[in-house]
Amino acid sequence: MSARTTTRRRQLGTMMRKLRAGKGMTLEEAGRLVGVSKATVSRYETQEGPVKWPIVDALCREYGASEAERNAVVMLAKGAKQQGWWAPFTNSIPADMNLLLTLEDDATREDHFSCVYVPGLLQTRGYNTAVQHANEMRLAPEEIERLVDIRMKRQEIFSRSKPPHLWAILDESVIRRVVGSPEIMREQLGRLLEANESPHVTLQVLPFAKGAHAAALGSFVVLGGAEPTLDVVYVDLHVGSLFMEKDEELDRYRLAFNYLRAQALDMATSSAMIQRVREEM
Repeated sequence: MSARTTTRRRQLGTMMRKLRAGKGMTLEEAGRLVGVSKATVSRYETQEGPVKWPIVDALCREYGASEAERNAVVMLAKGAKQQGWWAPFTNSIPADMNLLLTLEDDATREDHFSCVYVPGLLQTRGYNTAVQHANEMRLAPEEIERLVDIRMKRQEIFSRSKPPHLWAILDESVIRRVVGSPEIMREQLGRLLEANESPHVTLQVLPFAKGAHAAALGSFVVLGGAEPTLDVVYVDLHVGSLFMEKDEELDRYRLAFNYLRAQALDMATSSAMIQRVREEM
């Protein structure tokens, strides 16, 4: 998945390909129905070059797409060239972060499971600064400051008129691991308590007492689009990032998140545990 391909263009290609395949049409058959070449239909599906939304609309109608699907795809076509707030920084941030920010900009929901650190969207400045300092690749102070600034800027998505819903499940180790200092952690835990009062955040803690669980392999994020077919799974492997969008991959991680949600403490009990840990520090 190329970081230089905008999310809207990538999602458009994926949706157009799935709709045509669902109808059982060849590229040539689809093109003939709307008066364009086989190459044009292929280009729309492979994320290459510009698109014209009236052609996208016509193809969707021939594919028998539902009104909701057609509207979602046409909106993607109309916004395929749009760039996000981070565009001025694209030359100085890692490609995987560039893609994550692009995906996040379009997300209507984010489902996080974290087993090491607090999710970036909920981190305080002090906490994230400590995380950056803990990186085994030593960074210059100005580089750390720039990365922290970007992380803080990301959190402004909650200030939108229609912010995404963040559902975060934290392994108990996340709230007990002292990152930076006890003072920094108390501030961070306080931020989590505030977040759990927001209508746009659902926060649960998965206690040690639950033992083995559905995500023993590590942290992950399911970024949700306007339609389930636009979902993407993001896994931070520390040595690099992995983005997955195949149906079987999405099904596996959605199922894992559902199991974790069932195993974790409810919101009120989670907040009570966070408060106890905060008082112990």
